[in-house]
Amino acid sequence: MYGQELNAKLTINTQKIQTTSREKFTAMENMIKSLLNEQKWTDATFSRNERIDCTVVITINEMIGDDSFKGEIQIVSRRPVYNSTYVTTLLNYRDTQFDFDYISGQTLDFDNSNIRDNLAATIAFYVYIVIGLDFDSFSPNGGRPYFEKAMSIANAAQTLNTRGWEPFSGKENRYDLAVALTDEGSKSFHSLWYAYHRMGLDEMAANPSRGRIRIIESVDDVQKLYESRPSSVLLTLYAESKINELTKVCSEAKAEEKQDIRKRLLQIFPTKTSEINALK
Repeated sequence: MYGQELNAKLTINTQKIQTTSREKFTAMENMIKSLLNEQKWTDATFSRNERIDCTVVITINEMIGDDSFKGEIQIVSRRPVYNSTYVTTLLNYRDTQFDFDYISGQTLDFDNSNIRDNLAATIAFYVYIVIGLDFDSFSPNGGRPYFEKAMSIANAAQTLNTRGWEPFSGKENRYDLAVALTDEGSKSFHSLWYAYHRMGLDEMAANPSRGRIRIIESVDDVQKLYESRPSSVLLTLYAESKINELTKVCSEAKAEEKQDIRKRLLQIFPTKTSEINALK
């Protein structure tokens, strides 16, 4: 048994900048990969095949001097569906407000009680989001301790004075995501996440009809979240990870039911019209 929780693949994309410092980015990649996969993030024990699969892509958009960078980070995490070969996406999140410093040869450590470095803080923040969403999909509110850790990082990161952590800025950022996942007003999200995955997808191998019904019922919780928090970042999180999968599952529903789901989803997710219209 192992303490590490993630099986993370990392890519650093430098195509948008001109640099001859390939060694710097190779060292950076190795350091971040080590933090992701070798740090012990929880008290839970994972066997190697239980580690959470995730992919992290950091795109460098601009170099400011030799050691400062402006860029973005995209995180995708997945989990297997019970008794099947199917893998479902839990997170597909793009953060375009990622500025950080990295000096060649530095080590990359994360200490929750001493947030000094935006690179380590951002990586740790998203690790806890990934772990929280995974645990939430297996047990009701199972991810809460990890979302609270992400919230703690977001609060401590205020001292860094860098983009992506500003409270209530009107933009979808890391602070907003942490607040949304820990706020009592977003309880419907956690119940729908559990129902969708554990009671829905995980049931489909044994009883496809019962699993499908649970997934369709979870749309009610999506609508509750939309009605109470129409601008919630959790709706973005749901749309990017679930809409394609949801429409495929619902395609087997009765015609009248499909059209009701389609109508509701179009209201909640107007930017996903082409995917949702597959239910026509």
